[in-house]
Amino acid sequence: MEQDVDAATAHAWSALGGAPESAGLVTYVPAPGVLPSRLPVRQLARASVGVCSLAAAELVARRSGSRMPGVRVREAAVGAAFVSERLLRIDGRAWSPFAPLSSFWPTADGWVRTHANYPHHRARLLSALGIPDEGDDDALVERLAGELRARPARWVQETVYAAGGLAVAVAEPGTDRWPLIENRRAAGGAAGRRLRQGDAPLPAHGVRVLDLTRVIAGPVATRTLGLLGADVLRVDPPLPPEEPKAHADTGFGKRSTRLDLGLPAELAVFEGLLDSADVVVLGYRADSLDRYGLTPDSLLARHPGLIVAQLDAWGWTGSWRERRGFDSLVQAAKGIAHVERGADGRPGVLPAQALDHSTGYLLAAAILRALTERQSDGAGRHLRLSLAGTASWLMRDIAPEPEVAGAADGDGAEAWMAETPSPYGLLSYVLPPVNYEGGPVDWTGPPSLWGTDPARWL
Repeated sequence: MEQDVDAATAHAWSALGGAPESAGLVTYVPAPGVLPSRLPVRQLARASVGVCSLAAAELVARRSGSRMPGVRVREAAVGAAFVSERLLRIDGRAWSPFAPLSSFWPTADGWVRTHANYPHHRARLLSALGIPDEGDDDALVERLAGELRARPARWVQETVYAAGGLAVAVAEPGTDRWPLIENRRAAGGAAGRRLRQGDAPLPAHGVRVLDLTRVIAGPVATRTLGLLGADVLRVDPPLPPEEPKAHADTGFGKRSTRLDLGLPAELAVFEGLLDSADVVVLGYRADSLDRYGLTPDSLLARHPGLIVAQLDAWGWTGSWRERRGFDSLVQAAKGIAHVERGADGRPGVLPAQALDHSTGYLLAAAILRALTERQSDGAGRHLRLSLAGTASWLMRDIAPEPEVAGAADGDGAEAWMAETPSPYGLLSYVLPPVNYEGGPVDWTGPPSLWGTDPARWL
């Protein structure tokens, strides 16, 4: 009996440029109660992981000349992976990814959402509102709440952003749409790169990836590429430092180094890495890298066959395209927080940082598909994804389904976790949800300490 193709999976696979008939190779093991939400988050999450798994299966088949492996994704594993930062334990200790000043706040005419997890964002938020950074967190919360109650939401948004901080007014859903995935083939290609054919142990074996991303979406994508065999080198500026617990969660499958691209000698090291890179993933605002000559067009012109993957929060057109953003802020600005609001009118949230995680798996899928296409034509690609594009897909293009009856798959999140010693301590972490027949079930080792690996390829 022919299986019905999951509509969200078919939509995402089409956006990735995949052959329509391949979408039917993906099957799902249901898990009732996973990622409960008014919006169809369960379908969003499983489809993102499903197409990533399918792209991995496609690439390994293309390289080995064999049939495409089947893909079987467990919704319970997906649900655990989408809250991996909450389930992480270091020597038995949990951590909260949100700081006390990162929250929803009532204003004079509505609500705002702030993001102050990093010290510099916290400092800019308080400075913009004229609040001295003094006293304990409880006192600061009270002062911030009082200041925001007296101000219009849009005024807060623009004033804080002008100061380099992060705050957005909570909005109702609009009518704007953003593309899920943008894919542009670079000119030329005859002299471009191709991966070695033969029995590759993993789809991305031999692929070299430079990872210039932070905070969930980009790191999830590159963590996944590392799982699938790529040599992933994360490159950060010396400052600001990454939150150690965040890196402990998303540092699996990669190494981590620091380079100051403002120093000619260190920029030369980075250019040397680019000479033999297959993929570069960019998650910073465009103007922060343009001054180093790292625009996508420049990279593609200098390095035929390179795959340049860009990620941002707000999409690639419009007045917000250069603004900083995070999942929680996009949820607030694009109407998700309004849809998920409580009975008391307080804005609500999705059951996970689902825009981040979903975009991460879609980004990995787009890169894997670009590698498959490059095997045929040798050409590089310019890929662009955004959290806003994923939000648009969630709100406008995925039809809700009735909840599946029956028992949950597995024994809760514990069934999808493992432990390993690491430089951070004993990590209890979520296993990867990406799955295809014969594929890996775990990373080969724990994350290294952030920024401590040499700036070279293995």
